[in-house]
Amino acid sequence: MLILYQAEWCPFSAAVRELLTELGLDVMLHQVEPTPEQRDSMRAETGTDSIPVLVAEDGGVHRGTGEIFAHLREREPGRFAAGHRRQFADHREARETNAAGRLIERFRTTGELEAAEERVSRRA
Repeated sequence: MLILYQAEWCPFSAAVRELLTELGLDVMLHQVEPTPEQRDSMRAETGTDSIPVLVAEDGGVHRGTGEIFAHLREREPGRFAAGHRRQFADHREARETNAAGRLIERFRTTGELEAAEERVSRRA
């Protein structure tokens, strides 16, 4: 199975996820720590602390969008590739107006998350 080291907020990770969708490829997402300095385990496993990184089925490690795109370009488009690309284009306004960002603030506000992080830090 493909493994993608990524973060949802990263636009480069988002571009890779879109191509994986167009190709019809399932992938295991490995969520990384917020900053490169915190990504010791990722660095040990992939040789880098920059995202995105795709680990292929054969264990090959493809770092950054350029390497990942070159690797994925070898694959045939998925059955619904054109439809997914059209949907991507049709949802441009939602991406540009930060619809996802506004929605996640409804789950927990940034202030709530920072307070929780502070409580965890005091326990450690």
